[in-house]
Amino acid sequence: GRRKNVWTVAKNAVDKAMQYSYRDRRVKKRNFRALWIMRINAGARQHGMSYSRFMGKLKTNNIGLNRKVLADLAMNHPEAFEAVVNKVK
Repeated sequence: GRRKNVWTVAKNAVDKAMQYSYRDRRVKKRNFRALWIMRINAGARQHGMSYSRFMGKLKTNNIGLNRKVLADLAMNHPEAFEAVVNKVK
């Protein structure tokens, strides 16, 4: 309980919190990208493709959907995701 009474301990706690917040603003981006990849992989595998083959075929067919949009389609709009998969096959 010294953080509320002792200046140096409180200052050190605030400095450490600032370090964590700076670091975790970047970690959050990594976590969301990993989540999107998992969701796209699950959706692609339901249609008989792996994640890497699906993303490669998207690139070759010049379909410019990013991972965030693809993950949302796979999760919330499976019929639209299926249309994208059928387009690249």
